[in-house]
Amino acid sequence: MQVLILLSLAFLASCVVAYSRRRPGGRGAGDLPPGPPRLPIIGNMLQLGQNPHKSLAHLAKTYGPLMSLKLGNQFVVVVSSPEMAREVLQRHGLVFSRPFTPIAVQILGHGEVSMNMLPATSPIWKKIRKIAREKLFSNQALHATRAVRRERLRKLADYVGRCSGAMNVGEATFTTMSNLMFATLFSVEITQYADSDSDSGVNKKFREHVNAITRYMGVPNIADFFPIFAPFDPQGLRRKLTYHLGSLLELVQSLIEQRLRARNAATYRKKDDFLEMLLDLSEGDEYDLSVNEIKHLCVDLIIAGSDTSAATTEWAMVELLLHPDKLAKLKAELKSVVGDKSIIEESDISKLPYLQATVKEVLRYHPAAPLLAPHLAEEETQLNGYIIPKNTKIFINDWTISRDPSIWKNPEMFEPERFLNNDIDFCGQHFELIPFGSGRRICPGLPLASRMLHCMVATLCHNFDWELEKGTESKQLQREDVFGLALQKKIPLRAIPIKV
Repeated sequence: MQVLILLSLAFLASCVVAYSRRRPGGRGAGDLPPGPPRLPIIGNMLQLGQNPHKSLAHLAKTYGPLMSLKLGNQFVVVVSSPEMAREVLQRHGLVFSRPFTPIAVQILGHGEVSMNMLPATSPIWKKIRKIAREKLFSNQALHATRAVRRERLRKLADYVGRCSGAMNVGEATFTTMSNLMFATLFSVEITQYADSDSDSGVNKKFREHVNAITRYMGVPNIADFFPIFAPFDPQGLRRKLTYHLGSLLELVQSLIEQRLRARNAATYRKKDDFLEMLLDLSEGDEYDLSVNEIKHLCVDLIIAGSDTSAATTEWAMVELLLHPDKLAKLKAELKSVVGDKSIIEESDISKLPYLQATVKEVLRYHPAAPLLAPHLAEEETQLNGYIIPKNTKIFINDWTISRDPSIWKNPEMFEPERFLNNDIDFCGQHFELIPFGSGRRICPGLPLASRMLHCMVATLCHNFDWELEKGTESKQLQREDVFGLALQKKIPLRAIPIKV
């Protein structure tokens, strides 16, 4: 693929060299944040590598917490400190409230109604965001759906208890989260655990679609760097995403159509789920909500809800198996508070400070989104005395912030104890720990993700001891990750649960 990109760039060189050497806004380099030297045409593209979050962290050591790059025709600023993150996300939040939408995902009308892609000034964004915040993720809404989450945790514990050998931890947590999202949205389950003989017809394809979407949306795309290539889709990303995103949209469309037909029956009894509430809203006058908007909102929620929490729980188990002393502390706390109950209640979380500290440390050490969703500057502005031209793409490198030795003592060590007896949380106000973002575009699903992360980690640790297959320890516990929208473990964790 790199050969294809370089050949394409060579072909393009004679056409765009004059354009690509222009400074944004016609300004001199002295007005812009410092940054590494740029090659003609491609700028700093080759310096991103396979793991851009790590490459950018290395460059930031030389060029500072506000660093400028040129990626093809794109001018980019990388933020690598809590102070600069606060400037972008809070103090200048409105200026930087527009998300960057990759060309490859401007498909199937998704960018026109997705709350992940619309600017914060859009009436559609405000409407959909308000519905998600108030009707699905508010404390009142989450309290009303706590039984749905409890049942998914019970099924997770039952499945793990049935496993007689090594199991894929990430696959189990993905199944739990995807079933939770579908049960909350549609009152159905779409995936089965690995030992199930059931096949819903989409079971085998669903995880493939979600994983592909999060992977391909995170791949640097030459069409974004050089828009002249967009019609040719040189990496095939638009084609692949059209297939995978289209498949999820078709699945959700079929569930909506089934519900609409059922609602027309005289004997219909209303479901207690999110889709029922959305369809009721669409028939009222308050929100002017269309069925198309409902479909794309549900797909956004499924993708975000299924993948990131599952991956973070897998990383938590990796670290706890690497640090048996930490696992022993957590198990002791759970035993003292929860006792013999197999299911941890959400009301127990506040009584479990070491569990809370463990989840915070996992989110610090393995941030789900190492580069927060990129933003665009709506207008020219100033940050820290530097000019940020209009349409500059802003990356916030949460991975760098989370491992900054000026912020964290021994940042390369996994130490939940660092979060005991302090008030740092991940809710968007402490900019040294912002795995879910902050400001106008903070992840609306944070309250749900927090509940499930704590409860899944607690369920796996409280009910089971864990072993690794002999001879696989070093391989299974490697921390090597795969860059994408969600930071996945490269080699899935397979471990043997032993019922306590």
